[in-house]
Amino acid sequence: MNPHDYCQDKAAKSGSSFYYSFMFLPPERRRAITALYAFCREVDDVVDECHDPSLAQAKLDWWRQEVGRVFEGTPTHPVGHALKEVGARFSLPQEQLLEIIDGMAMDLAQTRYLDFKGLQLYCYRVASVVGLLAAEIFGYQDRQTLKYAHDLGLAFQLTNIIRDVGEDARRGRIYLPIEDLQRFNVPAKDILEARHSEAFRALMAFQAERAESFYEQAFAHLPAVDRKAQRPGLVMAAIYRTLLREIAADGFQVLDRRTSLTPLRKVWLAGTTWFRG
Repeated sequence: MNPHDYCQDKAAKSGSSFYYSFMFLPPERRRAITALYAFCREVDDVVDECHDPSLAQAKLDWWRQEVGRVFEGTPTHPVGHALKEVGARFSLPQEQLLEIIDGMAMDLAQTRYLDFKGLQLYCYRVASVVGLLAAEIFGYQDRQTLKYAHDLGLAFQLTNIIRDVGEDARRGRIYLPIEDLQRFNVPAKDILEARHSEAFRALMAFQAERAESFYEQAFAHLPAVDRKAQRPGLVMAAIYRTLLREIAADGFQVLDRRTSLTPLRKVWLAGTTWFRG
């Protein structure tokens, strides 16, 4: 299996909405974004699947070294080989790939966030940076597009956090800021023990409104000249925003279940958004 086939397989098996967002891209850009996505999956899987923090840290350190080897021209992992090729073609900055790893490493040391400012740093590293790298791959003429990519990445990560509250709690993590829990009188214990309440629903409605505001902010930043090039992000936004609204319509029942869209619905949203331009 060549490096790009490995990345394609990694992306396809994940079932992520990202896969649907770049299915209409021309081959060169599709290979590049697939390599970036495979890299993100590899480092994210280290944190999610490795239950020994010291071993997980060692694996993330290995990936930091692999990123260095990518830019030295001597990668050893299939994803590294794919990144070497596409990184040179699309001028992907080494420091941004390392910052994604820094974001994943935060999960090894931190399971709570005092306020939204602290959470925003985490979201920037694991999602907004990915958006900025993706914008380079998709192409842009106006640097205002980078503000769009930054805010859209943040909106995606906030949507992920809302969707995964219960799943994250079972791993001992609560990404909802402590100041928000206190504001809505939702004890952390209620989340860890999957106790749904009207107060929890109100808390989650507030989180959803925050995510929606970042979607709107992102779209306001996207210049018309770059709208066509950045269609993959708009496809992703259509899928994620639909998911967010499904969760809201279901009363934010996220503590003991995981809401998702069917593959067919994702394909439909992807197609209609892409060809609408």
